[in-house]
Amino acid sequence: MEIVFLIMLVGVMAAALGSGYPVAFALPGAAILTIGTAAFVGYLVVGDASAYFAQGSPVQWLSAGVTNFRGIYWEVERDTLIAIPLFVFMGIMLQRSKIAEDLLITMAQLFGPIPGGLGISVVFVGALLAATTGIVGATVVAMGLISLPAMMRNNYSNSLATGTIAASGTLGQIIPPSIVLIILADQLASATDQASSARKLLYKESTGELTMPSEFDVISTSAGDMFMGAFVPGLVLVILYMLYVLLIALLRPKMAPAVHYDGLYDRSFFLKVLGTLVPPLTLIFVVLGSIIAGIATVNQAGAIGAVGATIMAGYRLCEDQRGAYWPAILAVLSVFMLIVISQVAPVNVKNISSEQDKLALILAGVATGIFVVSVLWSGWRVFRVGDTLRSVMVETAKTTSLVFIILLGAAMLTAAFRAFGGEELVRHFLTSLPGGFWGQFIMVMVVIFLLGFFLDFIEIAVVVVPIVAPILLADPSANVTAVWLGVMIGLNIQTSFLTPPFGFALFYLRGVASAAVKTLEMYRGVIPFIILQLLALVIVANYPKLVNYVPTRISLTSDTAPPPLNPRLQFCLEENLLREYVTRESELRDAIARTRQLDMSYVPAGLRKDVEAALDKADRTFDLLGEIRQAEAIVIAAQDDYRPLHTKVREIERQQRRLESELDELRTRQSRLEADTSAAKRDALAAQIATLESQHAALQAEIPESWEEQRKTFQALQKAEAKVRQTYRRNVDDAYTPIRELLAIIADTDKLAALQGDLEQLRQYVAEAEPADSVEPVTALSAAVREVEGAGDVRSPINDARRALRNKTPDKAKALESLDEALQLYQQELAWRKQAKAELLVGVQDYEATIRNNIGLRQQPQLPREKALEIVSCTAAHRDISLNF
Repeated sequence: MEIVFLIMLVGVMAAALGSGYPVAFALPGAAILTIGTAAFVGYLVVGDASAYFAQGSPVQWLSAGVTNFRGIYWEVERDTLIAIPLFVFMGIMLQRSKIAEDLLITMAQLFGPIPGGLGISVVFVGALLAATTGIVGATVVAMGLISLPAMMRNNYSNSLATGTIAASGTLGQIIPPSIVLIILADQLASATDQASSARKLLYKESTGELTMPSEFDVISTSAGDMFMGAFVPGLVLVILYMLYVLLIALLRPKMAPAVHYDGLYDRSFFLKVLGTLVPPLTLIFVVLGSIIAGIATVNQAGAIGAVGATIMAGYRLCEDQRGAYWPAILAVLSVFMLIVISQVAPVNVKNISSEQDKLALILAGVATGIFVVSVLWSGWRVFRVGDTLRSVMVETAKTTSLVFIILLGAAMLTAAFRAFGGEELVRHFLTSLPGGFWGQFIMVMVVIFLLGFFLDFIEIAVVVVPIVAPILLADPSANVTAVWLGVMIGLNIQTSFLTPPFGFALFYLRGVASAAVKTLEMYRGVIPFIILQLLALVIVANYPKLVNYVPTRISLTSDTAPPPLNPRLQFCLEENLLREYVTRESELRDAIARTRQLDMSYVPAGLRKDVEAALDKADRTFDLLGEIRQAEAIVIAAQDDYRPLHTKVREIERQQRRLESELDELRTRQSRLEADTSAAKRDALAAQIATLESQHAALQAEIPESWEEQRKTFQALQKAEAKVRQTYRRNVDDAYTPIRELLAIIADTDKLAALQGDLEQLRQYVAEAEPADSVEPVTALSAAVREVEGAGDVRSPINDARRALRNKTPDKAKALESLDEALQLYQQELAWRKQAKAELLVGVQDYEATIRNNIGLRQQPQLPREKALEIVSCTAAHRDISLNF
């Protein structure tokens, strides 16, 4: 019966949307109406309002959407959506201030003489506006009003002209900053948590292990990662659009003739081009660059964009007036001052330690004041000229409210969908498809593409993604990243603006196009661009590095990069190092041999043995290299026979789990039957259960008898490889740590030498002073010795002296004896350290530098930049880990 109400839910939503009912109310309305109907029918038929719900009560599901929405968006940590009104404000401000118009006119004049140049300029400006505004409606309308008449006057084909404008206007959905990407990142954050739990459960069921290695966990995403991941695919789409227009112009010149500029391409023209291009490009660089460089979060970058757009609008709206550029000049100068000041001296109110710090703080305050004045000045201009600020803020409030109302409605609709078991139904359907992950993925992409004919991008993002994303992300066979999945969905959703009959870009363009342009011509014009978008989907699907490379590179080279010990990095790190060991083996072995020849006879025995053991382990690294390659080759060879069997059995087990879920549901329903239920109903339910149990047993019989033995054999091979790799990791750690400790000890020789006078004076002071008065100076000296690396032997008798002085009956004689011992040990320690500093330091430093970024790499606090760049390509790829499950 639940399936009936699930169909009703979807039908009511589709009918409401098809009739033109506002989507913000169609989504929650369908949920409330369906849940209420199911509760009423359940109470009327079987006397239980919860009878037709997969679980829970109707009251719980009615409130679940709002509860989930509040739980997600009212948390302090989940503040990503704050960026939406900021980027909306930036886009509308740039559009209302006619900066977009200037870009279109200037670029058309610049590219016009090239075959198809006017169309290429529309694509170029569409990409620029996408990176500054991200508002599809504003972009399409602006380009439709300015470019379409010009293209028609110059004999451009109506279909090519409208298709180019509509497609270029939708670039704002995939080129960051984009509202779609922000919403997708937010939805995928929750989906990642669900996928992680599902994968851990699958690992437990498959292997019997209680915990899953963290390197097999699902990789999450953020709005910043989505921005960086979508950057290259967005450029790929722009290049495809430009190549298509150029190809049409070359093959069929009459469809896209060259347009010659009436003026001169002189110095004044190129200055005009620079004046038009530089401010938007600067804003793009600052907004996206601040995110990529890790200087600002997405929210902070949105605020930067909003302020920057206001400053740009301030001079554009008053460009005919005297002093139009003064606010912008003041803003640039003040930012430049702040950058210079921060480079010269740290600006920190809580850490003022000198007159220079005070002067830097005062100058920074002055620069900040100037910047605030420039922003207020620009804001006043935008407010005064044409009441622009008020209209922009009203439009921003409307757009933002619409987004959040849809999010709330979608949360309620999703709750209702789950109430009737829709999520399980989708999961069962997807997991039953042939082709594994790629079969599921292609089906999801097809459904999203078809939904784009009827639904807006927000509805698709907030209704479909929470349902399908956890299923796709949990699959270990593809092991895709959330950012890759998000960009793929974003590229697909972008087609929803172009696909007839409800493509919103077509509606926007139809509203501003002349009557000479037929609607059918517009539909025909966007078809090639829809095909290009699908081609971009195929390209990105086959080359996931196009998405993952940029965020991975930035992550591994940033100041907050994970350390080399991070489990996720181990596979790629070792693959890189194993290749390096092959090419540099002789060099590394020579370095080890030279270090063995150093005279360490005077070094304390324990430390000397540790260093000698470390050199032995460094030599053993190359033997372990052969063992790793051998174990790896054995596993790879065994995969060919094991993978088909593994795939078959895991598919059978998935079907069994689906049957078990249905059996649980039927048994629950059986237990809820009233005492007066007819025998026919009881028998029918029992027959259904028996049929499913029979199917479950039949599936069990399909599992080959050799499965368990082959699985254990293959797992033993995997464990053998993992053991060798773990041995290698412990080996290289032990090969480097004593070397680093030796260097740290020698480096603190001068620090230890500086304590000699304190130690001698303390001995004399304790001999003359009262025991109670001696405790504090002894404690202070112990703390000072503790700061010296490797001086524990000297500090131990000092602590003994302190304990002797703090006893209920102080023992000054014992304290003095302990201090004499400390002084003697100190002299010995200082003597060998000074000799080591003179004789050993350079040789050990050279050896440490040689092995630091290979044998000792795991012990470094961060990957060196050159090493990080070497392994980025590996970590950006998707690796099949299904045979570990």
